[in-house]
Amino acid sequence: MIVDFHTHIFPPQVIEARHDLLRSDSTFGEMYASPRARLATAPDLLASMERAGVDISIVLGFAWRDQDLCRRHNDYLLDWAARSGGRLVPFCTVNLAAPGAVAEVERCARAGARGLGELRPESQGWDLVGPEGEVLAELARRLRLVLLFHVSEPVGHRYPGKEGLSLASFYRFAAAHQDLAIVGAHLGGGLPFFVAMPEVRETVGRLYFDTAAVPFLYGPEAYASVPQEKLLFGSDYPLLEQERALASLPDPSLARRWSENALRLLACARG
Repeated sequence: MIVDFHTHIFPPQVIEARHDLLRSDSTFGEMYASPRARLATAPDLLASMERAGVDISIVLGFAWRDQDLCRRHNDYLLDWAARSGGRLVPFCTVNLAAPGAVAEVERCARAGARGLGELRPESQGWDLVGPEGEVLAELARRLRLVLLFHVSEPVGHRYPGKEGLSLASFYRFAAAHQDLAIVGAHLGGGLPFFVAMPEVRETVGRLYFDTAAVPFLYGPEAYASVPQEKLLFGSDYPLLEQERALASLPDPSLARRWSENALRLLACARG
C-alpha cells in the first residue's frame, strides 16, 4: 500500500474565483499568481492516484485568512473524503486568530477530519508559540488530531510560499508539546539536520517528517538524515505529480516502507 501524506485539492468554486482570490488573500496570491501554478480538484487527484498506484492520499486544506473560506474548503475535503471510500483522508484548516476557530475544528473532527494542515500560522497572522498555539495544542490533544505544519527552511533559495512558519517557532512548539502527533512538511524545514544536538535529537525522535517537494529542495542524501521510521512519503501534488515524486525516490521500496509509518500514525489519530 502507498500513502501520499501531502496533497492539495481545491473546490471548483475557488478555481473559478482564482483571479479575485489572488488579490484578496496574500498567501494565495504569492503561491498561485503564476499561471503555471496548478490547482487540482478531488477528481483530478483520484485520477492521479490511479495512474501512480497510490492507495490513500491525505488531502490538505489551505491557510486562508478568511475563516469562511477555510470552512468552505473544509466542506469540500470532508465531502470528497466521505465519497472516496477511504481513499482520501481529510486534514482541515482554520485561522486560529479568527472567531469561531475552535468550533470549526470541533465540527471538522466530528465530520471525519483526521488532522489539521497544512498549517501556516505566520501566513494567517497568529503565533504558534503564543496563546493561539496553546489553543491548537489543546484541540489536537482532546480530539486526537495530527498536526501537519508547513515549515520554512531558514536558508536556501526563495520560492513562492516558502514563508509560513519559522523553523525556530516550529521547534519550540514541538519541544513544548511532545505528546502530540506532529508532522513537519518538507522534511520539517531541515530540523532533522540538527540531530547532533542532544536536545534536538530527543524532539526529532517524537516527530514525523513528510517528503513533499523534497526533489525541489534537497539532494537524495537528505533522506538519510531522518530516522526511517519517522518519514512519510508526500508528493505535494499537484506541485509535483505523484508518479514523478515516486520515481524520484532513491529506492522504489521506500514509499511502501514510509507508508507503513503513515498508517501507524493515522491509527493513533482518533482511533
